Amino acid sequence: MPPFRVLVVCTGNLYRSPLAECLLRHQLLEHRHVIDVSSAGTRAVAGVPAAAAVTSFLAGRGLRPCGVGSRRLTEDMVENADLVLGAAREHREAAVRLSPVRALSRAFTFREFARLVRSEDAAGMLDPAARFAALVQGAAARRGAVSTRMGDVDVQDPLGAPPPQVQQCLSQIEEAVERITALVRTGRHASSPTASRAESGTWP
Repeated sequence: MPPFRVLVVCTGNLYRSPLAECLLRHQLLEHRHVIDVSSAGTRAVAGVPAAAAVTSFLAGRGLRPCGVGSRRLTEDMVENADLVLGAAREHREAAVRLSPVRALSRAFTFREFARLVRSEDAAGMLDPAARFAALVQGAAARRGAVSTRMGDVDVQDPLGAPPPQVQQCLSQIEEAVERITALVRTGRHASSPTASRAESGTWP
């Protein structure tokens, strides 16, 4: 059975998407054989390493950047993804333009998806890949009913921003990742306040 494939997208594939990729991989490390995570950028120049702010943010958590450098988003990447997570709505829309049929119900922003998923969507499922697929289906079904009330679902581009704003953007990504992965994992207690809110359904 093929793995569940998550594609994370931002603009340059330097800040937001490589951070989300690495955090998702780390949080789901024990399920790496059934969940595959990669990232790309809509305007990326191939082979550029992640930004220093991302490297420092990950180092503070005992992690290192993943992958071999930035990649430009392609239609094949979107076609092969079971879930596309964009940093902002423009990235979600870029994926849908590349593959309307495939991506329409599988593309979200980080924060949008984190707010839409519910634990009951994957209730009773033990396989993490199946849980992830069920969470996508539940979020897609719920989106039309609640998305207009969710407020800002974008993570702003930190390129050129002052350090406090950069840190805010990176922290928003980390919070969304913790919310998502807490609902994908099985048989594990939440390991942080954010994850605890995820399990109780009180994530903002």
